[in-house]
Amino acid sequence: MTTAKDLFIIAIDLKPEQAVGQGDLSLALAGAELIDLVGAGAVTVDDEHLLPDGAPTLDDRLLGEAAARLVRQPPYERIEDWLWRRGRDLSAAYQTALEEDGELTRKRSGRLSFGPHVVEPVDSAGRRRAADRWEEQEPVLVALASALGLGAARSDDEPGLDDEAVTTVVASVHDAVMELEAVRQRRTIENSAFANLWRG
Repeated sequence: MTTAKDLFIIAIDLKPEQAVGQGDLSLALAGAELIDLVGAGAVTVDDEHLLPDGAPTLDDRLLGEAAARLVRQPPYERIEDWLWRRGRDLSAAYQTALEEDGELTRKRSGRLSFGPHVVEPVDSAGRRRAADRWEEQEPVLVALASALGLGAARSDDEPGLDDEAVTTVVASVHDAVMELEAVRQRRTIENSAFANLWRG
């Protein structure tokens, strides 16, 4: 399992009061992939730019796809641009992959048999691993989850991220999620103003 898969499972498992938006989750998943690629030696972060470092063997299909999509020619891609490009519909791709791997199952919500389907993690080694990382408050997973509004706010005396590249990626994820929320709010205001115009 990868950090992105663990994050996806945690986002579903916690069942927060306010559902995590697919766009937000997709951005965080792209950041999680990037952190795993840094850890695997596939890419380095240089002043917010991504410099491919070679082609290590990756045993995860989605992580391999992410590595293959790195821009390998100068000018190299900025982290923010990577998050938006790679993050497009990424949560749906992870849901499909986890369902195919037997890590997620579909069930109907509500009492009616024709209600909408929801997915939930099955009791598997992958789910237990994600839960263990979450229980141990593993800093990378907690930092990415906090961008989605999951978990308690971190206090200053808790252990933080000890890698500058990872810190840069996590900060970029937080910025991208805030930017997406700003876009949503702007659209809501515009739509409301447009509706008022027609009512007036």
